[in-house]
Amino acid sequence: MENNDESAHRAVRMVTMDVIVAALIFALGALVVYESNRLGSGWDENGPQAGYFPFYISLLICISGAVVFVQGLLKLKSDMKVFVTLGQFRQVLVILLPSAAYVLGVQLVGIYVPSAVFIGLFMKIVGKYSGLRSAAVGLSVSVIAFLLFEVWFKIPLPKGPFEKLIGY
Repeated sequence: MENNDESAHRAVRMVTMDVIVAALIFALGALVVYESNRLGSGWDENGPQAGYFPFYISLLICISGAVVFVQGLLKLKSDMKVFVTLGQFRQVLVILLPSAAYVLGVQLVGIYVPSAVFIGLFMKIVGKYSGLRSAAVGLSVSVIAFLLFEVWFKIPLPKGPFEKLIGY
């Protein structure tokens, strides 16, 4: 993947991501090994203890993570394949950060208000729509979702202070 622009020179290599993910997988496996051992990973008079199968599965995960980690370290100097450039990573963040803020907003103030704000701001910033159109669509979608779920189908979704203010 040859790219001559500035962002291609500032990139994360594939082998770097291999090493990072392998380390995370190993750490997760080690955590499960520890907890399984704490629960009991052997046999007692009734058969296998609660942590027996998770212990051995996580042990295999640890071994796999360690193998990929070592392979990555061995290729660190020679493998120059690009995983993501700075420009590509910025594009991912344009979606990831607002989505994470939306999920947090749903947890804090319910689903309807964050949905209206998320849709409206996303349309305005990413879609380059007018402020009026973005606000109208964001509010419309949230009002329709509220009517559909809360009023007609009687399916409660996470609510916050605004919904309590209007009696729901």
